[in-house]
Amino acid sequence: MFSKQQQKYVQSLQIKKYRQEHHSFLVEGAKSVIELIDSDFGIELVLCTSKFFEENEKKIKKISVEQISQTELEKISTLKSNDSAVAIVKMKPNIYLKTTENEFVLVLDDIRDPGNLGTILRIADWYGIKKVVCSDTTVDLYNPKVIAASMGSFTRIQAFYTNLQAYFEQISTHMPAIIGTFLNHTNLHKFSFPNAGYIILGNESNGIGEAVEKFVTDKVTIPRFGHAESLNVGIATAIVLDNLMRRK
Repeated sequence: MFSKQQQKYVQSLQIKKYRQEHHSFLVEGAKSVIELIDSDFGIELVLCTSKFFEENEKKIKKISVEQISQTELEKISTLKSNDSAVAIVKMKPNIYLKTTENEFVLVLDDIRDPGNLGTILRIADWYGIKKVVCSDTTVDLYNPKVIAASMGSFTRIQAFYTNLQAYFEQISTHMPAIIGTFLNHTNLHKFSFPNAGYIILGNESNGIGEAVEKFVTDKVTIPRFGHAESLNVGIATAIVLDNLMRRK
């Protein structure tokens, strides 16, 4: 029997304060929950409809599962349409990440929109980027909207939140390539990517902040051929990573 106390607990995980307090977050929808089950995340509980349970019984037999009604599911889900499942998942520790030989790390400076962050994770996953370093002002990875927009890609991306200025001060002694996106600099299409390094994408409105800009070794610009004022940061990420992979 799904209790009011359980309902209150699940709903509380929609709020960052309580996610941090319980070190848990929510994953919603059939596709994301199935990908979650195949990952190395610790699953506290899966709350699902009888239909989802019957369709995935073999896959979820080793996981703690509770069947609930469609009405109960709708009360705890943030999705407009969820007829399958909600999982309560344990957060991973915030572990330090850096680039290794022949590897690029994506760095996000003050990305505020959850949908943008989720989309960026999905794009990074598509292009084989495994590590993402986020400024401590970037939206919470475990925000339900981020998880939903990533479409399961969060399970394959390692993320590390930190103060970017302190982070780059620590690694700059090793002289890695630190590539940033700016206006009116080297044409991205003509830029020669190194074998490894960091690619920085900045805030939706203000771009890369001054505190981080000073560490950038190579400034690149996505060339504009029309009249649009700007690009969505998710689209910009896809363009940069596509150019990177074309040259590898």
